[in-house]
Amino acid sequence: MFNFCFVLLATCQYMLASLNASARNIGMREWGNGGPFGTGSLMHNPEHTDFFKNDGGSWDTPYGKFFLEWYSDMLLLHGERICREAETIFRGTEVHISAKLAAIHWHYVTQSHPSELTAGYYNTFNRDGYLPIARMFSKYGFSMCCSCFEMQDAIMQKINPDGSPEGFLRQLLLAARLCDLSLEGQNFSTNLDDGAFTQVLKMSKFYSNGIEKRPFSFNFVRMDKRLFESRNWDRFTRFVRQMSNGNIFRARLYSVGDIRFKAAPVMAEARLLYHLYQYS
Repeated sequence: MFNFCFVLLATCQYMLASLNASARNIGMREWGNGGPFGTGSLMHNPEHTDFFKNDGGSWDTPYGKFFLEWYSDMLLLHGERICREAETIFRGTEVHISAKLAAIHWHYVTQSHPSELTAGYYNTFNRDGYLPIARMFSKYGFSMCCSCFEMQDAIMQKINPDGSPEGFLRQLLLAARLCDLSLEGQNFSTNLDDGAFTQVLKMSKFYSNGIEKRPFSFNFVRMDKRLFESRNWDRFTRFVRQMSNGNIFRARLYSVGDIRFKAAPVMAEARLLYHLYQYS
């Protein structure tokens, strides 16, 4: 994965020409011949590669910083074009535009953050790669959507010790707060246990708590038939009440269609959820 993303630019004449021009502009022509060496592959531990390793890795050298800045600028330039076109198309309408940022949290606890670097997010232990993206969304009046609200480090690190969905999400939420971005949270998995719902509440409050009230919404995605099993449904409706009672969001409740529910205490929540599923 790591080497593949960087090597792709060698087959793209436009990207290679851009890299060459950037290298010439700073008087380092030899830096514009292609992507970095020693980045490894999907089967390599990034810590064992010359480019991504913590101690002495090329990512933290003048060349590495030059390349990664150019690489991330290409993504930001593309994002700028898309945002500008979308804002122009929908200007003057009531359409609300939201941009989703991929949750790349594996290898987050390493210094180089290799998974994020290869995706174009120049985010390392000593550089914030998400603030420029948040500023771009804010510039065009977009809201930002991100997932992983239910994921917990203690669970995920049993699978991937170098990952940190909580660390990634906290950094992203802070960038959104700094740029006054409206936020749309999402879950990633269909995990329906109480720990996952509690985690969503925790991370939602991390964003919404404070003196200034920021717009926040949460989309529960990947609904399947297990949700309507009695035990899971009880957990889910309790979760919706907690989100509303905690002033994370205030549900606007009304009936949609002819659907009927027998359980009166959860009728309002059910109507709300039906609406979210039908139109999200």
